[in-house]
Amino acid sequence: MKTLKRVLYFVALPILLILLWWVLTLGEVNFYTPKPGQLVETFAEVWFSDRFFDDVLPSITRLFVGLFAAILLGIVLGVLIGSVRWLRRLFEPLLEFFRAIPPPVLVPLLLLLIGVNDTMKVVVIVSGAIWPVLLNTVEGVRAVDEVLGDASRVYGLTGFARLRYLVLPSASPQIMAGVRQSLSIGLILMVISEMFASSSGLGFTIIQFQRSFAIPEMWSGIVLLGLIGIALSFIFQFVERRVLHWYHGLKELHTS
Repeated sequence: MKTLKRVLYFVALPILLILLWWVLTLGEVNFYTPKPGQLVETFAEVWFSDRFFDDVLPSITRLFVGLFAAILLGIVLGVLIGSVRWLRRLFEPLLEFFRAIPPPVLVPLLLLLIGVNDTMKVVVIVSGAIWPVLLNTVEGVRAVDEVLGDASRVYGLTGFARLRYLVLPSASPQIMAGVRQSLSIGLILMVISEMFASSSGLGFTIIQFQRSFAIPEMWSGIVLLGLIGIALSFIFQFVERRVLHWYHGLKELHTS
């Protein structure tokens, strides 16, 4: 019953919006706004074809590689900078400077430095998705409870054991908050990186549809990006529930 209720909450609003869209487009012939049935038909024709292997799979692969690299680098650098006070003071102005630069403006520069290839697209994703993870990790490590830190030292918890049993668990709620933000940034940058001097990928294909006035096909690409975003969100929630199970249990204990 509880699962059915959650499913109903999840699908109720999208179904209502689609019904509203269907009613509003009844009898209308608008070149720029396809009807729901037409969009579903176009979606199946466009994306359940060779395009899935030529454009969708390479884009998703680059997205996952870029996100994995950004999360790994963000956590490693964040733990290092957050653990050493002088290192944090040294890097803080530099981090704020690079965080303020919008990642899309780096695309032309990376094109010149790396060239038009998959590495450039992955680097573009990393250059933007790393910041939420890195900065949240720094703050999470810095905010480790001093009492717990002193207690860990008294009990001889040092080195990797201190990192494993104190620092990472304490910082993990903030790290996961950074990871959640990096997912949407990574998806946006995946599309942007494929719009520049590319010959494949979702961003390239959607731009080609727009330039050739293939409006239903363009809308189907936008819907596909939204579905990829939902899939990323489900994967994140699945991982978060397992990584932060102790944290959610503690919150439920405090609220009960």
